[in-house]
Amino acid sequence: MSFHWPWALTALLVVPLLPVARWWLNRRRKRTAVTVSSVALIRAALPGRSAWQRRIPVHLFLAGLLALAVGVARPQARVAVPANNTSILLAIDVSGSMCSTDVRPNRLAAATDAARRFVRSQGDGTKIGLVAFSGIAGLLVTPTTDKDRLLDAIDTLRTARGTAIGQAILTSIDAIAERNPDVAATGADLDGSVSGPAAPGAVGDYQPDTIVVLTDGSNTTGVDPVTAAGQAAARRVRIFTIGFGTTEPSPMVCTADQVSGDSFLGGSGFPGGSGFPGGGGFPGGGRGRVQEIDEVALTQVADLTGGRYFTAQDADELNGVLGDLPKAIGLHRENVEISFWFVLAGALLVVTGAGLSLWWNRGPRPARRRPVPPVSG
Repeated sequence: MSFHWPWALTALLVVPLLPVARWWLNRRRKRTAVTVSSVALIRAALPGRSAWQRRIPVHLFLAGLLALAVGVARPQARVAVPANNTSILLAIDVSGSMCSTDVRPNRLAAATDAARRFVRSQGDGTKIGLVAFSGIAGLLVTPTTDKDRLLDAIDTLRTARGTAIGQAILTSIDAIAERNPDVAATGADLDGSVSGPAAPGAVGDYQPDTIVVLTDGSNTTGVDPVTAAGQAAARRVRIFTIGFGTTEPSPMVCTADQVSGDSFLGGSGFPGGSGFPGGGGFPGGGRGRVQEIDEVALTQVADLTGGRYFTAQDADELNGVLGDLPKAIGLHRENVEISFWFVLAGALLVVTGAGLSLWWNRGPRPARRRPVPPVSG
């Protein structure tokens, strides 16, 4: 907890002065005490009160003053709150291994279907961007609230050669940097240092922008994913990673509209590898192949940036993972002023203490006079 006006905490010095003043006044009263012939008569005249009835109002009053003094200093707490400017960069692996049929009908079809569900389920204010990666990575859609544009881009994903997970992370960071002035572009330095705007320094403070990497394999080209994650960590950008698929040998089968020799977007000119995706088979058949997900690297990427690693071995699990992600992605930590609650608690304690004091110190009720019957003549 921090304070917006910490100097106002000097008001707390008033609280310990009150018991000292009370002690001093009681001492003066003893000096001016009047000698009476019978103490028992005085006690009988005063209302009876136990020790706890005398102390409770004082303690409540002092506790209320403490709470009010803290409230004046405007305390702030770091809490997880929904972000109204969240953007999510969804990076989808479109390497040749996404033609594997261990997930029906194949991994690419299941992944694109889950991505469509994810886009449709987001709130209207959430911006989503789309990055596709195989041997290289490309930004297909900048963060936007236009769901139709995102769905159209997902429908045009095509497989290509290689798997560049690290490059997909850097591409996603740069896409965030174009929208968020607090996030620096990656530049040429890949050692985790930040060139440009300073990233938040406090541990646990993250940007509202998040990267989600969905892949079925391991990095085969370009920047190492953990090195790229260092760039994200330096900018306080979280990365959630998803390992998709099984280790069961399965035929590599992609339909004609899922295969592209030179682009992600079916011949739109996006630079990529030539030829059929490595290790794949032609539509309708292909040899079995064991796919290994680099869970160690994906876990390191998530842990380094404050995200989390998930596994999904079939379409239902993938839909479940993507469905649960907004619970973590849509929150970020920020300072929220809580002085209202201290002022409210302090006022209630003071009023309660004063009320109990008046109630327990009230004098004896006057006896009711019985009506005198009229005297008959």
